[in-house]
Formats: sequence, structure tokens, C-alpha cells
Amino acid sequence: MPVHFPNPSRSYIAASHAIRFWGYDSALERSFVITAGALNVLRPGVAMDEQSLLDVFDTFRSRICQAAAKLYSRSPGD
Repeated sequence: MPVHFPNPSRSYIAASHAIRFWGYDSALERSFVITAGALNVLRPGVAMDEQSLLDVFDTFRSRICQAAAKLYSRSPGD
């Protein structure tokens, strides 16, 4: 079963200036992170504050989750 993302939760990680979100591989919860730099690629010139980055994540959530699922499917198993 591929990873899926039914949980809309996401959070800002100040220490690494990134957004964390969660996906599920069967019953296993997997944590994913996207950096502010990657979000800036999606929306060039975005302000690098928490709310702006969360807004970009929300706008591009589907695209981000698709990319995360693709990368996850390529990673070796645990």
C-alpha cells in the first residue's frame, strides 16, 4: 500500500525553518519535512515567516504530498 496523507495537520519547525507533515503507510505513521527553501521554489519571494510558509504549504499541499509519496516509494524499506 502506498503512503497516503489523510491527516491535514502540519507544523512549523523553527529550529530547521521547515514544515513537518505526516503520512501513513498502512498503520505506520511517517513524518515528512519540507524546507523553507523548497517552499520558496513553489512560491518565489515568499516571506520566510511561519504563517507565510504554512500558507504556501496549504496552497501546494496536494503537489507536496504527491512528491513526498513518490520519494517515499523510492526509499529502501525500514
